[in-house]
Formats: sequence, structure tokens, C-alpha cells
Amino acid sequence: MPSKQEQETYEQLKESEKHYSETKFWSKLKKYGKKAGSSVVYAVLLLYFTLQKPEVPAKTKAIIIGALGYFILPLDLIPDLAVGVGYTDDLGALGLALLQVAMYIDQDIKDQAKQKLVEWFGDQVDTSDVDSKI
Repeated sequence: MPSKQEQETYEQLKESEKHYSETKFWSKLKKYGKKAGSSVVYAVLLLYFTLQKPEVPAKTKAIIIGALGYFILPLDLIPDLAVGVGYTDDLGALGLALLQVAMYIDQDIKDQAKQKLVEWFGDQVDTSDVDSKI
């Protein structure tokens, strides 16, 4: 049984689905990726590339779309522009979604996400924190 906080996050993910679009996704990621940091960007990219897999069930894709919609959503619980903590709620929602879809995240998905990270952040990106949770 999910905790009250997890249930609230699920409800927010469901509400956030309507904010997802591929254009909005790439726009926000390019604009705020450096501010959000490599952990948030890596989590977002893992979800995005998992969404592209045709064998992922519709229910799982809905979870991903909700999490990515929440990331795109301009009005978060904690505003993204708040220095130091602005992406904390995004990472929480993304982390919950990652746990729900982890069985579909294979090495190919991780490699695609890491390649994008290297393009944006350089070779010294450490993904072990996110990888250890999925």
C-alpha cells in the first residue's frame, strides 16, 4: 500500500500527463538542464528513452508521461528557479516513476541517456546515484 506522500505524487503525475509533449520536453530540458543538474537530466532521459520502446505497456507509458509532464509543468510544488532546491520535487516524482518502470530500463536505455549526458555535461558525469536506485 503506497504511503500518503506516494499517493499524492501519483495523483500529481496523473494530473501532469496533460502537460507532456515532445516539443515542451526538449525545450525545457535544453533550457534548464544545466541548472537542474546531471542527476535530474539523467532520470528524465532514462524515462524519455524508455517511453520510446514499443514493448513498454500503455500503463507504464502513462506513468512516464505523467512524470515527464510534471517535469515540464511550469508551476511545481517547489519553483524550479529556487536555487539549490528547485528541482527537488521534480527528482522525487522522477524517482518514483523510475522505480515503477525500472524493469523496462535496460543497458541500451542507460547508454542512450549517458551519451546525451556526455554531450551536455562532459565525460565526468557520474550516474551512480540514480543507477543504484533502479
